[in-house]
Amino acid sequence: MREAAKRTVVQKLTYFRKENRCTNDLLPFHTVVAMSTALPNLEQIKFGYLGPEHKFNEGEDPDERRAANDANYITHDIEILYRFRKLRLLKIHYAPLNGRYPLLLNFPLLQYLSLNGLDWLKLDLEVLERLPLLIELHLHDIRLLTGNINSVRVLKYQLESIDISFCPDIEGNFMDLADFPRLNELDLRETSVTGDIRDIGERDFLALEVLTLPKGVYGGTGYEFQLISDVPDVMNTLYSFRKQRPCLWLKHWYGILSEDSPDWYDGYDGEDAFDPDRIPFEVRLVAAGSRVGYRWESRDDHPCEAIWLDPEPDLDSSDSDYDEYIEELEEIERQVVYRGFQQPPTEEEYSRILSELEDWR
Repeated sequence: MREAAKRTVVQKLTYFRKENRCTNDLLPFHTVVAMSTALPNLEQIKFGYLGPEHKFNEGEDPDERRAANDANYITHDIEILYRFRKLRLLKIHYAPLNGRYPLLLNFPLLQYLSLNGLDWLKLDLEVLERLPLLIELHLHDIRLLTGNINSVRVLKYQLESIDISFCPDIEGNFMDLADFPRLNELDLRETSVTGDIRDIGERDFLALEVLTLPKGVYGGTGYEFQLISDVPDVMNTLYSFRKQRPCLWLKHWYGILSEDSPDWYDGYDGEDAFDPDRIPFEVRLVAAGSRVGYRWESRDDHPCEAIWLDPEPDLDSSDSDYDEYIEELEEIERQVVYRGFQQPPTEEEYSRILSELEDWR
């Protein structure tokens, strides 16, 4: 019976506290140890928050201040995880890890990896060469993650989803991933990756459906414009890209006017401090039916009038499509606060608008 159990493929073990961190539903660690021996064929494991004053043992080169602070915590041995060598899925979210561990050197069959919110984990992208079967990669909010995005190229032919986001020390050019034949989702927000969306050719990113690039890329999410007059060129580039790839979703896209721009102002007139969140210094895509455009808007959703990049659809369109377009267009127009403006007002114009709208003060 015991040998039969060892040969059994067990799909899933969850070893973490649930979101209600006040509960005491942590799977006892001795149970995990026993299962690592009795059920070595486990395919899925999720690790996470262990509860107050619990931690995993430190890895190599830990943060000494953190280690000293947690010195009296109950310690669990992360190396128990290494016994599950047939894992296909591994999620480690918000786990108390500190230092560098050989975490990814023991799972040659891994297909799905998700690491999230690991503030003290030290890891380099070069470790991915040890995961030859990986299909989905999610590395989010790991501030000590290092490496160049081209390290992912060792997984070129099988990766379908790459999310390396909120990892500020990740570098490289996003075009190093352009020839991945199966890649359908790419998210590189809040990294130091650079590049230019104008470099994307017709044969690049052929399977891509969702794209989020960092602000260091020309045309990326959060791109900072130095001048208001720079915006049309970027928006026309995004528009052309969207037309080439009608199924592509530019997820989370927006641009902002840089505070270093001569067009930027804070709305302070020396006597009254106006709310800068109401100045429309962000630009976002809008759509009514299949018609695409963009508009300037403020952080608290006070928009200018839309600038349309597509012509208005023909009345010959199907009744339902045209009715949908009109309904969405009317909603976009209803939201407009800065009527008569298709770009941010000057500081003088903004002061005049505020004087006419006393309820804003």
